[in-house]
Amino acid sequence: MGLQGKREPHWATWGRMRQRDVPSGIEHWLRDRGSLTARLKSVSGNQFRVNVLSQGWARPLDSERRLLGMRQGSIAIVREVELVCAGVPWVFARTLIPVRSLIGPARRLAKLGSRPLGEVLFADPSMQRGVTQMARLVPGHCLFTSATQHLPEAKVIWGRRTLFHLSKKPLLVNEIFLPDIPESPA
Repeated sequence: MGLQGKREPHWATWGRMRQRDVPSGIEHWLRDRGSLTARLKSVSGNQFRVNVLSQGWARPLDSERRLLGMRQGSIAIVREVELVCAGVPWVFARTLIPVRSLIGPARRLAKLGSRPLGEVLFADPSMQRGVTQMARLVPGHCLFTSATQHLPEAKVIWGRRTLFHLSKKPLLVNEIFLPDIPESPA
């Protein structure tokens, strides 16, 4: 989880992406605005589980900190998981929850265990989805290394990150699509 000071990918909104560079099979995963958990369950025939890799207090990456409006040196709960479908990791997810977001109903986010975050977010009527950014990740990017550490060698992977608000408190969800995720139909 100690990724601060490491090389980050270039994150951009869809409108600012060089869209011709995005493989057609991954574009629909990147642009989907529904619950990724629900979509993965549907595509995998409900053969879905969350594999928690780590969870604890850490400093966010610089771009994560700025997006969350956190001060330099601030810490957040950082949760890293694999979303596994039919026994194969399809998505690496990294969620950041600032200290100020862990009050009121959002406190339960610190105790998810292997429960999917998406189920909690999309079931909560106070949830608001903010900006989504996409990135192409390559070896040398810190999130590429974290996402692929348990996988065979990969060359390029794609990811998105979305700023959510739960009860008006921010949290950031990074979703990195791993090489074995199936191409998504339109």
